[in-house]
Amino acid sequence: MEFIIKDLNSINAVAKDFLSKIGDNKIISFNAEMGAGKTTFIKAICNVLGVTDVATSPTFSIVNEYNMPNGNLIYHFDFYRLEEPEEALDFGLYEYLDSGNLCFIEWPEMIGNLLPNNVLEVSIKVKENQERVISF
Repeated sequence: MEFIIKDLNSINAVAKDFLSKIGDNKIISFNAEMGAGKTTFIKAICNVLGVTDVATSPTFSIVNEYNMPNGNLIYHFDFYRLEEPEEALDFGLYEYLDSGNLCFIEWPEMIGNLLPNNVLEVSIKVKENQERVISF
């Protein structure tokens, strides 16, 4: 499945379409180069879901928690700064992933094979005209 973000004015509509197509998937990894828009797209998804917390990149905190209006949580991970995959285990990675809450993961390649098999892998590619192609 593929979506195109033409510009920031269309990002919320794409996020809404994206959410309508992911089914029951709760663990979603975002694969893209630095600056491709992983965090920006996750912010748009949170906005569409009604999150009132400010969604920011958890680059230094590794994980951010956002509250949804229904009382559920969203966990947003950024593993860019990890030196070893095992560091993710130190802060309870599996407790988050097994929580049943949405888990958005940036830089999943930094934790190697620690992710379960049921991860929805999303790719973001930047086109020459700066459009973003979201595919999974």
